[in-house]
Amino acid sequence: MTKQELTVFSDKIRLETLKQLNQAGFGHYGGSLSIVEVLAVLYGKWLRIDPENPKWPERDYLVLSKGHAGPVLYATLALKGFFDQELLKTLNQNGTTLPSHPDHRLVKGVDMTTGSLAQGLSVATGIALSLKLDKTEQKVYTIVGDGELNEGQCWEAIQFAAHRKLSNLVVFVDENKKQLDGPTDEVCKAFDFVQKFTSFGFFAIRVNGADVEAIDRAIAVSFAEADRPIAIILDTTKGQGVPLFEVMDANHHVRLAGELREQVVDFTTELETALAGKEGF
Repeated sequence: MTKQELTVFSDKIRLETLKQLNQAGFGHYGGSLSIVEVLAVLYGKWLRIDPENPKWPERDYLVLSKGHAGPVLYATLALKGFFDQELLKTLNQNGTTLPSHPDHRLVKGVDMTTGSLAQGLSVATGIALSLKLDKTEQKVYTIVGDGELNEGQCWEAIQFAAHRKLSNLVVFVDENKKQLDGPTDEVCKAFDFVQKFTSFGFFAIRVNGADVEAIDRAIAVSFAEADRPIAIILDTTKGQGVPLFEVMDANHHVRLAGELREQVVDFTTELETALAGKEGF
């Protein structure tokens, strides 16, 4: 995909994410919206996948370690054709195959059940090791939250990945600067993720997580220069791309009601109208 196509794809993902959560009336808006662009780049350009054969043995893997952002992953998978977009309307309802957190037994295209923070990164590291031992060219991409990196288990996996020189592993850190209990720096100051990952033995780089071209370029540069695991730190905003969520203090999990519901629905309608006017929508 070109930059323009990736931008439109991002908008489509954002729209479908909003529609899902609006229908449910609640959910993890903030952390879902902050990874729209990176998912657009991965699924629009970098991931080797086959929606007709989700378990294709030669596929690349994506592990959404921050599993509470499941709705944005579902939106992406549906847009890529892994399952019917009509299923998105059933998010978190009784009997749905789309629970709030990804479940690999229920959702086509999900490689790892996640939700208990820190476990996804560990499993992604294990998958990368397995593929390296098999001498394949496959890649493993995982997305973690900056708050999630409070967990010691993450750093055990990071140290192990560097020790085993897992150059087929790419860790994206969604540095949206907030977590469930408040600003990340107030809960447990993270300091500089680039310095931390570098000191652990990774190739690390920071990019604007709202810029699809910058993310795409960072991936290309990393693969060209790195002979070790890669960490791409995404400088993002929680609620990214939706101004009313970007400025909201408590936007980790939001329940819609009253005026807020009206504002969110209005924004969603405006985004849908704008996309409808673009070629190919």
